[in-house]
Amino acid sequence: MVDDRLRLVRRNTVEIIEESELEPLFKEKKHPVAYCGYETSGEVHLGHLVTITKLMDLMEAGCKIKVLFADWHTWLNQKGEWDFIHDQVKEWKAIFKKAGLKDAEFVLGSSFQRDLAYIDDILKMSLKTTMKRALRSMQEVARDIEHAKVSQLIYPFMQIEDIKALKLDIAYAGIEQRKIHMLARELLPELGWKAPLCIHTPLIPSIAKEGKMSSSDPESLISVKDSPESIRKKLNKAFCPEGVIKDNPVLAITGLIVFPRIDSLEVKRPEKFGGNLAFGSFDELSRSYEKKELHPQDLKKAVAEELISILGPLR
Repeated sequence: MVDDRLRLVRRNTVEIIEESELEPLFKEKKHPVAYCGYETSGEVHLGHLVTITKLMDLMEAGCKIKVLFADWHTWLNQKGEWDFIHDQVKEWKAIFKKAGLKDAEFVLGSSFQRDLAYIDDILKMSLKTTMKRALRSMQEVARDIEHAKVSQLIYPFMQIEDIKALKLDIAYAGIEQRKIHMLARELLPELGWKAPLCIHTPLIPSIAKEGKMSSSDPESLISVKDSPESIRKKLNKAFCPEGVIKDNPVLAITGLIVFPRIDSLEVKRPEKFGGNLAFGSFDELSRSYEKKELHPQDLKKAVAEELISILGPLR
């Protein structure tokens, strides 16, 4: 049923651009082609697991999934040298398969990004885009944006051309990629490819309170390699203000990673504190948390055990 497919596509999204294009696409195509691209640098962490989870939703909805390991992008964004980057690609591919994407198509950026037609389109886009617009599109993506290199202005054009080269219907990413995707919707029709449907999911806030979970800040993240003891310790210390929903990393982990994989979350508590609780949906849990019926430490303990179970095969 189309409605069931659309429910999976919409789950845990911040926005879909354009929403009006979603249903016609899934009525027209049984297997739309969707992708997400990754800079292969540093630890695979829960932020990446959010996008893996969403790709699994899209796969279940009938999409053909392409995972782009963007080695050129990683290098252009000053995230490492080639030997390091390609060692990471091997590790990331193994982790992504184990995480649930064994049937996805994995594509290495440099395997097609040296094509002459690809380069021609990059140059065509550069003629149509101001320096200011290109730089603005990278504001949430670039490393050291205040001292951006010319390479980091080439980056968004390559990301846009990837959509055409991979023949995609859907461009999916975290919300930080929104500005690049908006530029893609503007430029691609002029290059002979349709504007893609763009799907964006939230970012998991740093468990250390400020900013997003990021490979460049080990204190901000939970890695898929973390031991059960480390996961419990990190979550025990994680920022999780009582009764507060917004920008709460523990709740974000619960909604974006844990609940898509379970039917019910059990929170174990001593009888003197009200006994065990069970939540059949994230909305139900959120309401209870906002009313302060669920204490942060009880939530942290329950989520830690679920994460240990989820990450065990990956570790």
